[in-house]
Formats: sequence, structure tokens, C-alpha cells
Amino acid sequence: MEVVVIIPNKSGISSCRSKRQGLIAMTNPDTELQPAPDAPAGDRPYAQTLQALRDKGLRPTRQRLALGRLLFDGGDRHVTAEALHAEASKGGVRVSLATVYNTLHQFTDAGLLRQVVVDGGCTYFDTNLTDHHHFYHVDEVRLQDIPGDGITVQGLPQVPEGSSLERVEVIVRVHSDTKDR
Repeated sequence: MEVVVIIPNKSGISSCRSKRQGLIAMTNPDTELQPAPDAPAGDRPYAQTLQALRDKGLRPTRQRLALGRLLFDGGDRHVTAEALHAEASKGGVRVSLATVYNTLHQFTDAGLLRQVVVDGGCTYFDTNLTDHHHFYHVDEVRLQDIPGDGITVQGLPQVPEGSSLERVEVIVRVHSDTKDR
């Protein structure tokens, strides 16, 4: 299968041929990527991420697709913006740290991620949207999921008038027994 790669230049848009399958690639990061018309749905790279972005009304730009694929194609995970930026850079995705932050917040606002604030200086983004809590491994600086039914919270205060309870999140901080404190 052959895909046309469109490359904008000063005189307009020029194209070249590529043997890559699945996507028409654009060099402009704000340009929406489209699947090649004759690519089988199961063989399309980024198909899961592309559909998730479209379902949430987000334009599937090159950068959103690349970051989305890193986030969503490997199962549930917890990442910081800095860790995702390093992973993207290592994988050859050219994206600024500011764009990573903006994209993570856009994904969170769209309901694709959940933001977990461990403390004022440490924020994780969680791909697991089910009801659950977290262990925070202080020595390893990482989160681990606790099933939602693994913790029972009793005695919650009454929600202030004019407000409604969104959810209760519990973060249990743990230290390794083998580390000196």
C-alpha cells in the first residue's frame, strides 16, 4: 500500500510518496491526520488513539496522536509530563515540554485521563478512569493502583451547599522496608 505524505512549503503544498501504511503524515503539528482511505482498520497505526480523540471531539493532530499512542497503547499507566516528554523524545517524537503539558491537560479536560496530585510539586496523569485509589511509593516516586473496592471511606463530611460530590480519591503513602529512612 502507498500513502501520500503531504509536506507544506513556501509555494503551497507538495507531496511525496512513501511505503508507510496507515496515515497521511503532515509536517504541520496542527494539521489533522487522516487514515489512508484503503488502509484496513485493524492495520492502521494510531487507530485506537485516533478514534478516542475523535470520540471526545479533539482534533487528531500529529502531536496529540503521538502522545496519545504513548499513553494509551500500553495499558493503564501513571505518567508525569516530564516522563512522557522524555519517552516521546527517546521515541523520536519532536514535541516541547509545554506541548506535552497542554496535551495532558486537554486529554484530562476531555475525560481521557485523570489527574492525580500527590503533592504540590508532583502531578501524575492516570489512564485508568475506573473508580480506584493509589499507593504512592515515596522511595520510588511512583503510583500503584488500589482497586476501588479495596478501601472503604466512612464519615465523609457533608458536601457544602450548592456542591455535589464528584469522587473520593485516597492516596496511601508507603516507604520500602529495605530502604534507610
